[in-house]
Amino acid sequence: MEYQSNNSNGAAFTASNGSTNSIASNTASDSNNRKPATAQQLVRENVQYLIEQLEAGHSETLTAFLNAMAHFKNYSFGNVLSIARQRPGATNVAGMWTWNQLGRRVKRGEKGIAILAPMVGKPREAKERDSETTSNDKPLLLGFRKVYVWAEEQTEGAPLPELEAITGEAGVYLDRLREYVNTQGVTLEYDESIAPALGAAFGNTIRLLPGQADAETFTTLVHELAHLMLKHGERRTATTKTVRETEAEAVAFVVAQGIGLKSEQSSSYIQLYHGNAALLMESLEAVQQTSAAILAAITADKSVSQETPESSQEVSEPATEPAPEHKRARRSRIQTVTTEAA
Repeated sequence: MEYQSNNSNGAAFTASNGSTNSIASNTASDSNNRKPATAQQLVRENVQYLIEQLEAGHSETLTAFLNAMAHFKNYSFGNVLSIARQRPGATNVAGMWTWNQLGRRVKRGEKGIAILAPMVGKPREAKERDSETTSNDKPLLLGFRKVYVWAEEQTEGAPLPELEAITGEAGVYLDRLREYVNTQGVTLEYDESIAPALGAAFGNTIRLLPGQADAETFTTLVHELAHLMLKHGERRTATTKTVRETEAEAVAFVVAQGIGLKSEQSSSYIQLYHGNAALLMESLEAVQQTSAAILAAITADKSVSQETPESSQEVSEPATEPAPEHKRARRSRIQTVTTEAA
């Protein structure tokens, strides 16, 4: 979709449960975009694209996907993949309505980033039945439709409000992470005997090597916590040690990026893929969900003008969307070709 007018009411908002709702813009609300789409199909297409890039030797594509996970923890797995594929360097995205509310306008000629938004409501049969009797039936998911969001660099206008200062240091995040570990019923210990290992996780216990710098302690603790949250103890027969270690390292990378910590962008993440698309998709989804849970626990996530979406009827009704999250990490140093949305 290409932006043509600032008078469109198009918008998209991210709900607290991770789904993305929308107000379709003039172009996005045509009959084709209202035709239900399959979210799983979107995921499969993006994973297939990623596999093609990996098999062609472009491991940086996978790192770009992990970077997107750090910035869009409230978006569904499929939409995170879509944003990363279409605009790898994006850190803040929102619908046109939200950008307008923040005093910004989409630049003329900019192509929108296509994502899927659910259509929630009651089937026609239920609506006809309810017209005769009172019913408390909850709205159902009727399908999905294509909507568009734009990245911050595709807009111009007032600067975004500062939500939480990011210093690129572990700082308060390490304290919050320790608190989160404790709330998960995990015991944190410091033990010199685990050297040369920096950390170890087993049962409900994490042991760290004392004397590490705060940043290193932070990433090590995230890595070991990821092992427990990903239930690697239960998945030993279904995964290799290499995949388990790479999943935990990927979670540590995403969380570090999410708070602005510098982290090596290693090509080793390609080890998540061993020729099996289903296992790659499972690993990526597990990494996304685990890193999102940790980031939600340790970062302030208060968006401007965040409101509860209005209840919908046959299709989703106009509703407000939260402002895009404050940029919590430096832009990826990976220079990839931006693919414009169709």
